[in-house]
Amino acid sequence: MADLYLKALESERKALWATCRLKGLPKGTPERLRIAELDEQIAAHKARK
Repeated sequence: MADLYLKALESERKALWATCRLKGLPKGTPERLRIAELDEQIAAHKARK
């Protein structure tokens, strides 16, 4: 069965990363901080399995 929560997290991360790459955003911007937060949530979710 598909893990919809994990897919949603990864989808949001990919979209934010694409935005950051397109705009050339430096570290410390809200988008980059959200990506780091999503990485932690994805890792925690995968560790629970």
